[in-house]
Amino acid sequence: MEKIGVFICSSCNIGDRLELADLENAAKDQGAAVVYTKEFLCSKEGRAFIEEKIAQDGLDAVSICACSQRVNYDVFSFDQVAVDRVSLREGVVWSRFLVGENGEILEDTAEYVSGVTFKDELMALAKDYVRMSVAKLQTYKKPEPFKPEEEISKVILVIGGGVAGLTAALEAAKAGYEVVLVEKEKELGGFVAKMKAHCEVNPPFQKLVPPIVNDLIAQVEANDKIKVYKGAVVTNISGAPGLFQVKIKQGGKEEEIKIGSIVLAAGFKPYDASKLTDLGYGVIPNVVTNVKFEEMAKNGALVRPSDGAPIKSVLFIQCAGQRDENHLPYCSGFCCLASLKQAQYVREVDPEAKAFIVYDHMRTIGIFENFYKTLQDDPGVFLTKGKVVSVTEGENGKVKVLVDETLLGEKIELEVDLVVLATGMVPVTAEESVLNLEYRQGPGLPELELFYGYADSNFICFPYETRRTGIYAAGAIHQPMTIQQAIEDAKGAALKAIQCLIAIEEGHAVHPRTWDYAYPEWDLKMCTQCKRCTEECPFGALNEDEKGNPLPNITRCRRCGTCFGACPQRIINFKDYSIDMISTMIKATEMPEQGYEQYRLMAFVCENDALPALDMVAYNKKSIPVAFRIIPVRCLGAVNVAFIKDSMSKGYDGILLLGCKYGENYQCHFIKGSELANRRMENVAETLQQLALEPERVTIHTVAIDEVDLVVDKMQKFAEEIKGFGENPFKGW
Repeated sequence: MEKIGVFICSSCNIGDRLELADLENAAKDQGAAVVYTKEFLCSKEGRAFIEEKIAQDGLDAVSICACSQRVNYDVFSFDQVAVDRVSLREGVVWSRFLVGENGEILEDTAEYVSGVTFKDELMALAKDYVRMSVAKLQTYKKPEPFKPEEEISKVILVIGGGVAGLTAALEAAKAGYEVVLVEKEKELGGFVAKMKAHCEVNPPFQKLVPPIVNDLIAQVEANDKIKVYKGAVVTNISGAPGLFQVKIKQGGKEEEIKIGSIVLAAGFKPYDASKLTDLGYGVIPNVVTNVKFEEMAKNGALVRPSDGAPIKSVLFIQCAGQRDENHLPYCSGFCCLASLKQAQYVREVDPEAKAFIVYDHMRTIGIFENFYKTLQDDPGVFLTKGKVVSVTEGENGKVKVLVDETLLGEKIELEVDLVVLATGMVPVTAEESVLNLEYRQGPGLPELELFYGYADSNFICFPYETRRTGIYAAGAIHQPMTIQQAIEDAKGAALKAIQCLIAIEEGHAVHPRTWDYAYPEWDLKMCTQCKRCTEECPFGALNEDEKGNPLPNITRCRRCGTCFGACPQRIINFKDYSIDMISTMIKATEMPEQGYEQYRLMAFVCENDALPALDMVAYNKKSIPVAFRIIPVRCLGAVNVAFIKDSMSKGYDGILLLGCKYGENYQCHFIKGSELANRRMENVAETLQQLALEPERVTIHTVAIDEVDLVVDKMQKFAEEIKGFGENPFKGW
């Protein structure tokens, strides 16, 4: 940008603790065309003042030196110019204090190190931030919306014709979108169509109703915006959101359709009960699964399988093969309701019949407690908390069940006509790719073992998301859930599919970087075909040509910058986030002379969890070391090793990478960012050792967004550790 204006806010303690004239001079020395200081820039008058000066001075970029980039972003948004934010409030005056030995806050005029006051260090920090902002804008290039050369499709594909798939199709059609629905069975309805009844999906949730799916099927088949393929499967998906090419096989014919976005609602399979011989399945004729019992009830045949005798007593064993590391380690969510429902079947057929339910934990989610209470009040339904010790065959077709009764602390034996095993659900994606993607990283969704096979991405941050952009999961393939939850889930997934199409049409990224118009660009002349970018991309956005060069699919890209961070040749850049930009920002900071114990630490901070945590440090009146200069990054995966080299060359004594948690309970918005950064830093540590530098000078830590005390502790301990090593011996070279 050629003409940069800097606007410094004097309010919110900024003018009280900082010498604003010195900040103005720092901005001018760095190359700012004009600099203005005014109180309350976030006010209506403040915004009007900025707009006036933009027009008056012909500015094409502005640096707003005031509050955090995470607040007042609507106030400081100016369409005609590039905008950068400098956090003088949260990043300087509200979070940097000189703390005494007893935890008291000392005056800024107190001595920090020999001959240097804390005010001197605070001003050095603030001036560095102002200079970094101007340097950033000097290298900034305005991103342009990405517009595919070919026309995008706005047709939404729904895979699966159960409750979730039917609901998603109807919701998308109601919003005006064309829908293609593919169901592998010959009839629509999925698992719910095989039920006799289910709990109400609307208040008061106290009784059973006929399957709602029948009405959904009728609505779908009557809707002229929905094209249904029954007895069909998706054999191949290539391309990218807005440009998917989908092959559908029905009978002996295969058809190819252009698709915009996809809702994956292929459902679940019942757990394989043949693995439950210890509970009598496959050994004792009168031990069946909840799926089989539902079929019996629907067909009006509640009789013993062994001899066809009427059932007078039934025992339901909850969590059969669930919450068990030898089987399914999770709870399927619907089984308790299913057993309560089936107990009511027993009572409706024969008011004299008895139903026993043995459970470890009875889980009737939300307001379904009302239905649970209805069954508790039934004198013919007996519920007991306990663990099944054994299931054996008795006389005259009876089944004996020995239960370790938890509440009474004693064993009880029950003899019943039938035992029903409440088996759980296994997502179809645990065993099949379903999507059959033509992606470099494989045909299915990656690393589903993190979610026991469920098509999830990060349930904390991104409901409905999968790790393939433009493909959204709904229903029991997404997470274990009830019918009511599947309906709500499908509505959300349909909305996400629509949002994706709008984002592609407007040329910006989808969630979580919605409205980000920048995207990675390659200078392939320098590419060595190392394949790091294509292998490390968390979302499979890159394919490869026959020579091994990356083939970007921009509408698959979520703009995390992992490819940028991975590239050893530094040939991948964004217009507003580049190697040159970060290098220029680092070089714009001033480094004190060696030997004065004025340590300088660089922190590359993920803007998704770590940066908000640092803002919370300020709001909670905590303090982090004044030595830290903080550069927000898209994701720790977007930290290129070049950043580390430039920081060390500049003279920084230590470098801290602060990002989201990774591992089994990861919270990284881009799945692998922190983990990949950690792996890369292991290589950096080896390089530091070769230079006779302590590898701990470059450290990575992870924090959750609410771990305020932890982030303070980690930063303070890192600063103390660096002081123990001494200053960077290359400082000043």
